Amino acid sequence: MIDCGADWLNQVGRLRPAAIILTHAHRDHARGLARGAPCPVYATKKTWKLLPAFPIRDRRTIPTRKAVAIGGMKFEAFPVQHSVRAPAVGYRVSAGGAKLFYVPDVVKIDRCRGALHGIDLYIGDGAVIRRSLIRKRKKRMIGHTSIKNQLSWCRREKVGRAIFTHCGSEIVKGDARALDRAVRTMGVRYGVEARIAHDGQRLSLPEPSLSTQRRMRRRKE
Repeated sequence: MIDCGADWLNQVGRLRPAAIILTHAHRDHARGLARGAPCPVYATKKTWKLLPAFPIRDRRTIPTRKAVAIGGMKFEAFPVQHSVRAPAVGYRVSAGGAKLFYVPDVVKIDRCRGALHGIDLYIGDGAVIRRSLIRKRKKRMIGHTSIKNQLSWCRREKVGRAIFTHCGSEIVKGDARALDRAVRTMGVRYGVEARIAHDGQRLSLPEPSLSTQRRMRRRKE
């Protein structure tokens, strides 16, 4: 399980995940652990410093830019710009032949090429679609970049598929179908199969992107 926000408080025991990995210490990513966890919890040193009172018995520190095996998968933490008070990371996750990058809150990935190179799926920040929510604090950018900007990262790094989660009010309060169509259309412009994530969604990886499928069809023809 990646992140455990306040709305999961008192439910973690029922879920019984094998491990929980935190991206940062903000309430909507870590507060669900305020009464403990039934499994090992992984976080960076900076995140653990912000959660000293949480009664988590099995605290494990995950380094940045070094792959760590967790539950049969490999997780590599990449620092990202999002918050000064709660430094965040995104995770490059590998399992079998599949690779994805997960970053629910982001303004900028500090080493974007290393994070996204060769991945099958990008799972990104759905706070805003076209206009970023960014400001500066202590010479660092904080907030959320747009889905549009993240699609440009995917195009640059040749990532064929993207879904966007941890959605903001623009999506949550809007017309879900219309907004999903808008994101799909935007993705086509960037050569990326793009979608808005939904509860209960399951994905199989690796799966060829639409652009790859088209190339395969052209070769057959």
